[in-house]
Amino acid sequence: MKTEKLTTDILIIGGGTAGCYAALIISENSDKKVIICEKAHIKRSGCLAAGVNALNAYITEGRTPQDYVDYAKHDADGIVREDLLLTMSERLNSVTHRLEQLGLVILKDENGKYVTRGNRNLKINGENIKPILAKAVEALPNTTILNRVNIIDFAVKDNRIQGAFGIGIDDDTFYTIEAKAVIIATGGAAGLYKPNNPGFSRHKMWYPPFNTGAGYAMGIKAGAEMTTFEMRFIALRCKDTIAPTGTLAQGVGAKQVNSLGEVYETKYGLTTSERVYGTVNENQEGRGPCYLRTEGITPEQDESLLKAYLNMAPSQTIKWIESGKNPSQQNVEIEGTEPYIVGGHTASGYWVDTKRATTVNGLFAGGDVAGGAPQKYVTGALAEGEIAALSAVEYVSENGISPIESSNIDSHISEVESFLTKKDSRFTTEQLEEAMQSVMDSYAGGIKTNYRFNEKQLDIADYKIKQLTELSDSLYAEDFQELMYIYELRERLTVCRSVIAHLKARKETRWHSFAENLDYPNKDDKNFNKYVNSRLENGEIKIILRDLVPGGKSYEHSN
Repeated sequence: MKTEKLTTDILIIGGGTAGCYAALIISENSDKKVIICEKAHIKRSGCLAAGVNALNAYITEGRTPQDYVDYAKHDADGIVREDLLLTMSERLNSVTHRLEQLGLVILKDENGKYVTRGNRNLKINGENIKPILAKAVEALPNTTILNRVNIIDFAVKDNRIQGAFGIGIDDDTFYTIEAKAVIIATGGAAGLYKPNNPGFSRHKMWYPPFNTGAGYAMGIKAGAEMTTFEMRFIALRCKDTIAPTGTLAQGVGAKQVNSLGEVYETKYGLTTSERVYGTVNENQEGRGPCYLRTEGITPEQDESLLKAYLNMAPSQTIKWIESGKNPSQQNVEIEGTEPYIVGGHTASGYWVDTKRATTVNGLFAGGDVAGGAPQKYVTGALAEGEIAALSAVEYVSENGISPIESSNIDSHISEVESFLTKKDSRFTTEQLEEAMQSVMDSYAGGIKTNYRFNEKQLDIADYKIKQLTELSDSLYAEDFQELMYIYELRERLTVCRSVIAHLKARKETRWHSFAENLDYPNKDDKNFNKYVNSRLENGEIKIILRDLVPGGKSYEHSN
C-alpha cells in the first residue's frame, strides 16, 4: 500500500450536486486551493447520475421564498429549521438560472417563460445535468479532482477539523489530506434496510445504492451534533421498477386509487408520509393493490410520460412498451420503498447554522447530509453548496492549517492494513450487510412490519447492530475495491445505531410510516414539538431535545 499526503485550503468530500457547485462558487469568489474527493467519478456520481426530468424546487411566478418554507414546514409537520429553509429558498432561482447558463435545457413556452409543473417545479431535459456540472468543475483553476478516492474518516482534534483520510480505490494508496476547512457534501444513506427487490435486483431502489451515509457516519464518530434521523424517508414508487411517481401525480394529475377504484389519497392526507401511509393501510385492509390512475389520459400525455421516464427511470418506459399497453390503458401499481435517511427530502443530517457550519469547527455541510431543511431536491442542494462554499472561504481566510498528528495517521493506516491482511474472517462483507438489513427490516420498522416498530423491537435492533459492528472488525478485503465495501458497511452500521436511537427518542407518531411508533401511536405536541438531536459520547448516543427555532429568527451555534 502506497501512502500520500496532500495539503489544500478547502477539501470537498463528495463530488455530487452540492460538492460540484461548492467548487464553482469557491473558484469564483477566491483563489483558494480546493481538492474534491469522489469515490466514483464526478461525471456520473451522486443523485444526478442518471438525470432528472424536473427541478422540483423553484419559486414560480406569483410565489415567494416564504411560500416554499411554508410548504416544506407543512409537509414535515413543523419539525424544520425555517431559517435554513428560507436562506435556501432565497437562492433557488439564481442557481437555476446558473444551471441554464452552464447548458441545462429548461423547457420554455411560446412566450419564453419556463414551463412549470405544479406550483414549485420546472420541466427540464435533464439526462445530462451531472455531466454539465462536472465539465464546469473540471475547467476550474486551483481545483484538483480525485476520482475513485473514498474518504473513510475525518481528522479532528479539540473539535476542530484538520482534514480527512481516504483510500485510492484504483491506485492502492492511503491518502492523508490536510485542509484549513472541509465541506462535507456526500449523499444520504441507502441500504440500511432490506430493499423491495431481493438478490440480483437489490440495487433497483429509489435512492442511489452507493450512498452509504458516509458523511453522517464520519460526523457521528467525530462527535458532531446530528438532527432528526427519526424522520426517515420512504418513497412512494411505481411497483417493481421503483420509478418516481411525482411525474404521474403532478404531470398528468393521476390520483391514488385502490383496487375498487376509490380515490383514497384525500382520506389520509396529501403530505409525503401520508401518501405512503394511505397506500400501506389500504393494502392492509384488503383494498389493494393500489395504483396511480392513468387510464383515460390523452395520447399526448401518453407520449409525454414515455419520454419523461427515459430521462430518469427508463425501466418504467420499457415496462410499458413490453406490456404492449400505454399508461392510458393501464393504471400504474404503486408501493412504498424501504426507508432511507436523506436530508434532501426530510430533515435528517448535521445540525448546522445558517452558514451551514456544523458543530465541528471548520466543517461545513451542504445537500443531503445537511439537516433541518427538507424538500431541497436538486436546486436546494446547489443553494446549500453555495452557502457552505462562501462560509468556508470566509473561515479559511481567518484560520490556518491544523497539522494532523502522526499517531492519528498511523492508527488509520494500521486499521486499513488489518482489513487487507487478516484472512481468518468467518463472514463476508455481503453476509454482514444482509444481516444488518434483515435486523433493520424486522426490528426497526422496515417493509416487513409495514414500517411499524415498538421500543422492545428497537432494543433488539440496537443490540444486534452492535454485534454486527463488532463482527465487522474482523472482515478481510482482497483488494481496495473490497476494502471500500467494508468501510461502506461500517458506515451503514454507524448510521443504523443513530437511526434506532432517534426512533426510540421521539415518543410519538408525528409522521405516519416515516416514524410509526406503536407504543406511542398519537402525536404529542406538548413534549415533542422539538428537534431530536444527538451526539456520540463515550461510545453511546446521547439524545438532545432542542426547542424549535421560530419563523423569522435564526439559530447560530452561539445561541
